[in-house]
Amino acid sequence: MTSHPRDAPQFYLTAPSPCPYLPGQQERKVFTHLVGRRARDLNEILTQGGFRRSQTIAYRPACETCRACISVRVVVGDFAPSDSQRRVLKRNRDLVGQAQANRPASEQYALFRRYLDARHGDGGMVDMTVLDYAMMVEDSHVETHLVVYRRRGPDTAINGRGTGAPVAVCLTDVLSDGLSMVYSFYDPAEADRSLGTFMILDHIERARSLGLPYLYLGYWVEGSRKMQYKAKFTPQERLMPNGWARVEED
Repeated sequence: MTSHPRDAPQFYLTAPSPCPYLPGQQERKVFTHLVGRRARDLNEILTQGGFRRSQTIAYRPACETCRACISVRVVVGDFAPSDSQRRVLKRNRDLVGQAQANRPASEQYALFRRYLDARHGDGGMVDMTVLDYAMMVEDSHVETHLVVYRRRGPDTAINGRGTGAPVAVCLTDVLSDGLSMVYSFYDPAEADRSLGTFMILDHIERARSLGLPYLYLGYWVEGSRKMQYKAKFTPQERLMPNGWARVEED
């Protein structure tokens, strides 16, 4: 069977723009569209090759003078939380995460809005409307879902659900070899909980329970304070020019 021309992905290069992670650097990205019947398989291949997904776009850095962005994935089977990570788990044992369909809700957007205003007031996403948020969550041709974290309630042991407004949310892709955390956000008023770390630890356990070997964390950028936390989840593999290389400790 011959493939239709539309089945072959077309790749494009963005114009240079200021790097959001390293001052003085310019970033460029190569990207393609994830649409149609081959979207899921293409997303698998590209994620394993260092791409990230945003709605129906898969992209990766293609900067001319810098190679600081490195794809990172946690080796789930060999991971054991550090003492500080165990404290984060203990601090959040009153929360429960529920996987649900990737459908937006007003309570999610309200949390998303507070998160952006408090943590990323000068970022590229700060002007996102409720429609933009809905597109971010819904616009997908691959297997994806939301994990919504709420406080445990009296019926949590029975139905697995928490109560009240969401405290944190993660948009998560399901791949054949792992989970990929596409985007996460949380209540900025709960900063003492270290919710970003907690969601990663929870997703490691979710991948483990599914028998998946990896948790994809996106890009780690050496020298960027924003990305330094990703180096704390070891052992991990980093995508280098010769392929994925295991790192035991940063």
